[in-house]
Amino acid sequence: MTRQKEGMIGVMAAQTLLGTIGLCVLESGAGPVTVAFYRCIVGGLALAAYCFWRGDLTCIFRAPGRVLLPAVASGVLMAGNWVLFFEGIRQTGIAVATITFHIQPFLVVLLGALVFHERLRPVTLIWIALALFGLVLATGLTGAEFAADRSYLFGLGATLAAACLYAGVTIIAKGLTGLSAAQLATIQFLTGSLVLVAFQPLSPFELSAGQWVWLTVIGLVHTGGVYVMLYNALPKLTTPVIAVLLFLYPASAIVVDALVYGQLISPGQLAGLGLIVLASLAVTLNWGRRPDAAAPTKPPVSCRASSG
Repeated sequence: MTRQKEGMIGVMAAQTLLGTIGLCVLESGAGPVTVAFYRCIVGGLALAAYCFWRGDLTCIFRAPGRVLLPAVASGVLMAGNWVLFFEGIRQTGIAVATITFHIQPFLVVLLGALVFHERLRPVTLIWIALALFGLVLATGLTGAEFAADRSYLFGLGATLAAACLYAGVTIIAKGLTGLSAAQLATIQFLTGSLVLVAFQPLSPFELSAGQWVWLTVIGLVHTGGVYVMLYNALPKLTTPVIAVLLFLYPASAIVVDALVYGQLISPGQLAGLGLIVLASLAVTLNWGRRPDAAAPTKPPVSCRASSG
């Protein structure tokens, strides 16, 4: 098997698995804080074991403060992102929340322009505007269809807030050096578990056996397992291939929501997702920009780790 095929299989498996995380969140019956806490602690320990197996776990403790402090800050943002995203799933459904969350690459572009003074070209703004229009279609909040209840609107707001926090995580990771992706994620998850303790998640003794199963799957499979698959697969692929395969995540989520909960998205919502996908590919692959003006092609920063 070629290196590229191995990478494609790894990313496809990881993104398809991420599309099932909403099912586990809902079936666990636990609140967003509890789910996020156990995802952090179980996933963090799994990645710490992975780093130990690779022989670079101790490097985390030797990292200087200028590296550790941003990593810890990104862990706080990651924890908040998961809590808000899981709340969005509860209020709007798996498909809508997942599609809405995928507006975050465009938030990264805008934040990058603000933080790193990266130039925003007119064509980029056009693609972002198209993505925002797609988001309006995907959420179903258009014209006469604007009849959503308060909990639905709250869920959309929570999901958009989660996307903003994850964009912050990505921006911090983009400017951070001295840690591997696995080391950074380990710090983020263990930091997140410490932060979320203050918000009183259910204790291990308050969880039923069934809840333990779902939360363990989220921690070991959707976090530790998926992240390791992505770390090993992404370096084997080119940016265009990565950009396309990353959208298996929302596609998988839509299928899961339809098959398990009977939640079918409308043609308008599907068209909205299509516009978001189109705009994301355009921004990632520099469509519409002159060859001499385009930046060197590299994997999109959002590939560093998927929120899921």
